[in-house]
Amino acid sequence: VQLQASGGGLVQAGDSLRLSCTASGRTFSGYGWFRQAPGKEREFVAGRSWRGEYSYYAEFAKGRFAISRDNRDNTLYLQMNSLKPEDTAVYYCVARIADYRGRYLRAGDVDAWGQGTQVTVSS
Repeated sequence: VQLQASGGGLVQAGDSLRLSCTASGRTFSGYGWFRQAPGKEREFVAGRSWRGEYSYYAEFAKGRFAISRDNRDNTLYLQMNSLKPEDTAVYYCVARIADYRGRYLRAGDVDAWGQGTQVTVSS
């Protein structure tokens, strides 16, 4: 699986941003997004099963972020609304080959990583 993330940038608090991730190669059962802020550990943001029947959101993402996939071209998305300065991080799209049913994922549960895209939210 090859993943290529894009869409990051510099925004102000309260703004919205949509991250994209193009996926190619073999099929996988789940995909998601992690993020890593400076000086902090990488953390799981959201995940979704390939067909969309299961999803997971970290507490900080609930109500603000939405994960989705375009069936036409297998582009993965993370829509982020009401952004806060604490959302500043490098965001990574990920894929999981083994069965995924919407649970929390650790970095070791993931089979492929995109290269990361920087999101900076100013106050």
